[in-house]
Amino acid sequence: MTELKVLGACPLDCPDGCSWVVSVKDGQAVGLRGNPDHPYTRGALCTKVNRWLEHSAQDDRIRYPMRRVGAKGEGRFERITWDEALDEIATRLDGVVAEHGGEAIWPYWGTGTLGYLQGQEGQPGRRFFNVLGASGHDANICSSAGNAGLSYTVGSAAGMDPEDLAHAKLILLWGTNPLTSGHHVWKFVQAARKDGAHVVAIDPVRTRTAQQADEHLAPLPGTDAALALGLLHVIVGLGAQDEDFLRDHTLGWAEFAERIAEFPPARAAEITGVPAERIVALGERIARTRPTAIRATQGLQRNAGGGTTLRTLACIPAVTGDWARLGGGVAGSTSQHMRLNRAALYRDDLRTAPVRTLSMSRLGEGLLDIDGPPVKALFVLAANPVGSTPHQNKVRRGLAREDLFTVVVEQFPTDTTDYADIVLPATKQHEHADLHDGYGHLYLAWNEPAVAPPGECLPATETFRRLARRMGLTEPALYDSDESLAEQALNSPDPWLAGITLDRLRKEGFVRLAVPDPFLPYAERFPTPSGRLEFWSERAAREGHDPLPGYIPPAEVADPERAARYPLALISAASHHFLNTVFGSNPELRRRSGGPVLRLHPDDAAARGLADGQRVRAHNDRGAFEGVLEISDVVRPGVAATTKGHWAKFAGGANVNAVVDERDTDMGGGPVFHDTRVEVAAAPED
Repeated sequence: MTELKVLGACPLDCPDGCSWVVSVKDGQAVGLRGNPDHPYTRGALCTKVNRWLEHSAQDDRIRYPMRRVGAKGEGRFERITWDEALDEIATRLDGVVAEHGGEAIWPYWGTGTLGYLQGQEGQPGRRFFNVLGASGHDANICSSAGNAGLSYTVGSAAGMDPEDLAHAKLILLWGTNPLTSGHHVWKFVQAARKDGAHVVAIDPVRTRTAQQADEHLAPLPGTDAALALGLLHVIVGLGAQDEDFLRDHTLGWAEFAERIAEFPPARAAEITGVPAERIVALGERIARTRPTAIRATQGLQRNAGGGTTLRTLACIPAVTGDWARLGGGVAGSTSQHMRLNRAALYRDDLRTAPVRTLSMSRLGEGLLDIDGPPVKALFVLAANPVGSTPHQNKVRRGLAREDLFTVVVEQFPTDTTDYADIVLPATKQHEHADLHDGYGHLYLAWNEPAVAPPGECLPATETFRRLARRMGLTEPALYDSDESLAEQALNSPDPWLAGITLDRLRKEGFVRLAVPDPFLPYAERFPTPSGRLEFWSERAAREGHDPLPGYIPPAEVADPERAARYPLALISAASHHFLNTVFGSNPELRRRSGGPVLRLHPDDAAARGLADGQRVRAHNDRGAFEGVLEISDVVRPGVAATTKGHWAKFAGGANVNAVVDERDTDMGGGPVFHDTRVEVAAAPED
């Protein structure tokens, strides 16, 4: 039989949004590769997704509906039919609505898939929950702090096209490790280097990317805004600011210049731990190099001052005028350039009254502390909050409530499914249809299902169609087909979506937005109230923030007593082998990861009498996790570094989120994964 090639897209929470090709023979997926025709993917996938088909066929794949038979957290289930599962869910949800009202239901969408049909972008079932009057869900766990901060200064979180990094002469990879998380941008960095560009990595850890850069600066976690202000102090001191751009395209320069004056290199050095001479040298390089590009992603945002940090970084290309130059500006997320019709997908107009919104990163609080009404039903989709959410022990206490009815739609028996009352089997990407963008490029893609799903797995969209029917709901929009949903999402008045139809996407696989060429989104006007980049933001002031970008210290550093008890700043960066907690059950990738590893600088290890390879315990008053110690100067003194994504059940019962607080960033309500202090000691022998 002829081998078929089916075009699709990687669904995972990565900026690259890869286009892929599935090879199908005799109804079976026999190969997967990156699409060589896609200008961003260029035929390559990552070390994680290369194991996609193998991972999908694992023995622990959930293939049938299941009902809990053990205690919550034990993970003991019995197989049931879809009819039994739907009947039980419908009965329980009807009961919750009747007794407590719709807001007692919390639909909890995660980023296990980012699709507009099956994943985070479209939030499958949102129409269904709107009809029931369920609580809203704030998907704040990734970029909400940075999005809020950038909106005050730039007017949008969307920046330059990352492909245009190829035109830069100086690239600052700030708090980002693309060779582990989103490696496709590296080809554009390499293209710039071949043309003479200088590459600087700014990260508390000498990551894979930092090791390949021309220069590495290692600030203390959460002090990046102070470093940015120190660099600007050098630039302004040299008179290298672009006066024409400042005059014509910014607001509040005089006031911001006074803020910059407060951060000479010596003060920035004291705050960041970066030597003053290194700050001066990099500031001088920025001053004389046009264009300069900054690549900044999620890690910088996960601190007390996360929103302010992104505001401040966005000011550097305003002072130098690089927002107006091809290859200059900030390359963060491109998602806000993707103006699909989300309102048509969500149908929030189906709510009969306003509802409260609950925070994704404060699940423990939502389940234990919030009343009026209390959450009585939790519906988890494409998420593993026990593994991914702050204050792991509090989350577990909330999920262990006997009066909480929990449904988890999943592909594998995660730490979260162990707490479910009902588990529903979900399809994987090559088994269902979906519409995708990428938050690191400017392409839309259609994912055509390549093979039939195993067992009784269903796409999330079909699961909610069946559940709506079982509950007797009559709203026609609850029964729209996947193709109709995709067409509604694409039905947008935005000119950059002109000519992009479902038919075209199905034929071509992917289409680039119809953006101008060259693409300089803010060369003439910023989408702020004034039309200028706003150093001084009246809106920020009205909403209770400093009207100027500045520096907010990490909260757990600003508390001297806490810093004394827990002297190490903890960084929990992305793993090279997992994507969040996806692939956490894959035996080969778990083996490659070596399990949880905790890295300390030799000075910090010696001060604690710890030896390389020793099993250690990182702890604070919220909890603890264990790992194998690696002593290395890739970590700066004062920092403990580990990776996220390890399933607690395979990591001694807890992962790094056991020590992370349920606390918000300065703006946007983001989580503070990197604003965490711990102490490290030898693990107990038992």
